[in-house]
Amino acid sequence: MALLTGVLAGMLVVACFVLARDRLASFAAQRPKDYIDAEPAFDLRHHLSGAILCEGVIYGPLGRVASRFVGDFDVTWDGETGVMHERFTYDSGEIHERAWHLTLHEGGRIEAEAEDVIGTGRGQQSGPSVMLRYRLRLEPEAGGHVLDAIDWMYLAPNGTIVNRSQFRKFGLKVAELVATMRRKEAT
Repeated sequence: MALLTGVLAGMLVVACFVLARDRLASFAAQRPKDYIDAEPAFDLRHHLSGAILCEGVIYGPLGRVASRFVGDFDVTWDGETGVMHERFTYDSGEIHERAWHLTLHEGGRIEAEAEDVIGTGRGQQSGPSVMLRYRLRLEPEAGGHVLDAIDWMYLAPNGTIVNRSQFRKFGLKVAELVATMRRKEAT
């Protein structure tokens, strides 16, 4: 019985350590205030506007590349509201489309809605970064699971946007996305 108690206590200590690490020293531990004084400032209406090319990879839960994609975005703004039409083409040939409806509020707050997002995503612009949290429902072909998502976008000095996103279910990371976004060259 003492052995079982010791094993359970050890498992509890490890679980607490992992939880503390995830909350204090990981990707999810970032806060918008961490970037507030950095430059250049990220303005969604300027930097995420017009025709945008997106290129990226999706990593599975074991850290291996599960998918590669190219995205074509068209982003339009009318004052503080914008629509970002996305069309992704994956290495499998599959095509996925989404339209984000974005609203900017006082102090850099952001609200975002899309057909496959449950409720309203909430985020913050801060310095050269944008953070957005939302709940995403996968398509039925992908199991229809609901995932907790956090997106961080970072503005590079040349205007390219670097996006890193993590997707979790029951608190466990099940996928990660890394992508770049940049304005398409005029033809």
